[in-house]
Amino acid sequence: MAVKDTYKSIAEPAEGLFKDNGSRFIAKAWPVESEDEIRQIVASLKKEYHDARHHCYAYRLGLDGALWRAGDDGEPSGSAGRPILGQIDSAGLSDVLVTVVRYFGGIKLGIPGLIRAYRTSTADALAHAQVIEKVAGRWYTLHFPYDSLPAVMKTVKDLALPQRGQEFLTECTLEVRVRGSVENDFLERIEKIGNFIG
Repeated sequence: MAVKDTYKSIAEPAEGLFKDNGSRFIAKAWPVESEDEIRQIVASLKKEYHDARHHCYAYRLGLDGALWRAGDDGEPSGSAGRPILGQIDSAGLSDVLVTVVRYFGGIKLGIPGLIRAYRTSTADALAHAQVIEKVAGRWYTLHFPYDSLPAVMKTVKDLALPQRGQEFLTECTLEVRVRGSVENDFLERIEKIGNFIG
């Protein structure tokens, strides 16, 4: 059975907006790959929109979207982060962060109104995003003697592995990105040549 190693994400940041009774909800969708990156984006938004009442967000990470979080930032529990996450899920996306900055317009919207506002602004941002297919995989660093170079490079070519960080001296170093569906094949082939994974 083939291993599923592709999923949908977005290519670049996109923006959306929703207004209701004077309140403005500015949504931004970001392509992300780590929680560190997410923390930096949320922190920079709080600086950029320091005069906003709330900075709510939700994200999903990884091939299966198992890593996620939804933050209400002072809005009633479940009225902001969950609706944002719901839109990410209904679009079938991962490696995505959506932040929604709210400027309060003086009239309370109530929980149903907030849910609608956060959901609609997020949907608007995601509608403006370019959806792409991502391939799940990981980088491996190979260290091997020069005489193993032809066999290693044949494996890299056969499996069409992206490369970086090449160094071909008496001892060779090469980093390759292996997609999930060929990982077992890659590990078996490299083991047959010699145990070069560092």
